[in-house]
Amino acid sequence: MTNSLRIWRRMEMPDPIRVHRYQSLPEQGPKVLFFSGGSALNKISRVFKKYTHHSVHLVTPFDSGGSSARLRAEFDIPAVGDLRSRLMALADETVMGQPEVYALFTHRLEQKADPMALKHQLQQLVMGVHPLIETIPNPMKALIQNQLAVTQANINEDFDLRGASIGNLIMAGGYLNNQHQLDPIVFLFSRLVKALGEVKTTLNASLHLGVELENGEYVLGQHRITGKETDILPSPIKRMWLNKGLRHVMPTNCHIADDRVDAIKTADLICFPPGSFYSSLLANLMPEGVGRSICANPNPKVYLPNLGVDPEQQGLSLMERVSRLISTISADTNDAGPYSSLDYLLLDDAYDYGEIDSAFLDELKVTVIKTPLITCKQHKYDEHLVARALLSFV
Repeated sequence: MTNSLRIWRRMEMPDPIRVHRYQSLPEQGPKVLFFSGGSALNKISRVFKKYTHHSVHLVTPFDSGGSSARLRAEFDIPAVGDLRSRLMALADETVMGQPEVYALFTHRLEQKADPMALKHQLQQLVMGVHPLIETIPNPMKALIQNQLAVTQANINEDFDLRGASIGNLIMAGGYLNNQHQLDPIVFLFSRLVKALGEVKTTLNASLHLGVELENGEYVLGQHRITGKETDILPSPIKRMWLNKGLRHVMPTNCHIADDRVDAIKTADLICFPPGSFYSSLLANLMPEGVGRSICANPNPKVYLPNLGVDPEQQGLSLMERVSRLISTISADTNDAGPYSSLDYLLLDDAYDYGEIDSAFLDELKVTVIKTPLITCKQHKYDEHLVARALLSFV
């Protein structure tokens, strides 16, 4: 029988010795787990892989806008755009990587091209004669052609290819070709681009987001919540749930797979990073089993809040965001988790985040850590400073 122990140490922020150690041997780096979606973490991820090849990225499959929306509507699949973009952020960019595969996966078809010309380009890709795929060696080339052929065979004649991501089209074909499972194709593409980290969706389910606003209005769909593709919500968000479809309010939920449970429970550090507060961060924490797994992990949990203006968090102070983050996790645990849901609030030492209520945070047993995280007076985190700060926790 084994027992779990919490070991405390004096922490230096940033810790140059630890940072240098990880940078020297990234293949032996710590297992840092990020709950994230969207592109907000991609720059940090590209830097993070220089320090550890064992980061884990659980991304949301609930996006319903952009080119992902067309694929979701066509095949009733989880959103694959965030998976693809994070895989690309973690791809090996050294001479040992696969630059041809990277170029293909990150390419988008022209937004204003003639639809027939785009269908011809897709046919060229399937046949292996398009310039983007010609130089990829077999068997990788054949594997990619096979997935694209599945997508091509299953899309309707009037499917809009304008602005479509080739990587998303490949992943959609892989999903259809693997009994509607994303994990096998994500694993394959991770190998193809030699991803220096692990990327998975929190759930392998085609669900959407639903919110109730303070004014009593209901809104369905991630793309209607973010305030980026549509108008900003007319009222702050009161609550959020996972929903079946986009037409009617039909709350649902699913339990995360065992490998996700294990990844969360065994992480050396859990980070709640910047990104859209509801549709990227809290959405990732809502599936059954996520909160319980977080609170079964004795290691540090860190919240790095957004800078600037996030349309989703209108009316929410930083302290209220901390409270909602914790309550979302606690909703899955019945307030009975053996360990904490949040330990540290990581802040830039000069940025104005608004009121910091020390008594409130003390009651929650959340410690504030302030360190330089922003350079050049820009309201953006410096990815190098953030990586070094996070690695100083482990």
